[in-house]
Amino acid sequence: MSMMRRAGALKSLGIVVLVAATPAAFAASSEADFRAAYAAAEAANQDAGKLRNQWTTTAAALAAAKKAAAAGDFDQAVASSNAAETLAKASIFQATSEKEAWKAIEIR
Repeated sequence: MSMMRRAGALKSLGIVVLVAATPAAFAASSEADFRAAYAAAEAANQDAGKLRNQWTTTAAALAAAKKAAAAGDFDQAVASSNAAETLAKASIFQATSEKEAWKAIEIR
């Protein structure tokens, strides 16, 4: 298959994937979706707390999620909850990766 045909096939495949994913992207979030996303974010933030590495940005995202849910904007509440979960997981990654990495930069 030539490069031009391969590129065209990949482009077509990308369009099919995009069209298939579109209904899910435009689906309105419910209160149940928010509760599930918020619970996952809160659990990840608690895990970060156990490692003594909670980020203030995670707390801000959780607060924004609660505020959006209180206003009835569950799409934004779910998005903020997902952002908070991502931040919490990043703080967990930071804590675990730096647990031993500091030894490599210690002045001897």
